[in-house]
Amino acid sequence: MNGEQGYQFVDTNVLVYAYDSRDAQKQQQAKTVLRRLWREQSGCISIQVLQGFYVTTTRKLAHPLSILEASQIITDLGLWRIHQPQVEDILSAVQIQQRHQLSFWDSMIIRSANQLGCNVIWTEDLNEGQLVEGCLIKSPFS
Repeated sequence: MNGEQGYQFVDTNVLVYAYDSRDAQKQQQAKTVLRRLWREQSGCISIQVLQGFYVTTTRKLAHPLSILEASQIITDLGLWRIHQPQVEDILSAVQIQQRHQLSFWDSMIIRSANQLGCNVIWTEDLNEGQLVEGCLIKSPFS
């Protein structure tokens, strides 16, 4: 089961903001999106997102999460649909990168979202409202 808008992919930055107290407004906006995706059972992520989340929240925040806290959040997120990229996904991301003049890492996010059947990507790294490879780019912060 998933929400009215289908499956929706969440980029690392949106997950991180939900646990970063430096910007209370962004934190609340990120949490609102995540709560809705949990409720609708429509949230999707990739291994890349989980890795980035772990490194950022345990090392780069003003008030980092403990390894135990971050591990528990990752365990919970493991209930979502998760893309585990393979070699062909990397090669496809290279093509997306060239076609759209994006960073490789953003192209991997788009590839993962495509592979999971997502029609929305929640991120602040791409242009709000842009349609890339069939995915609508949305930001909880705009």
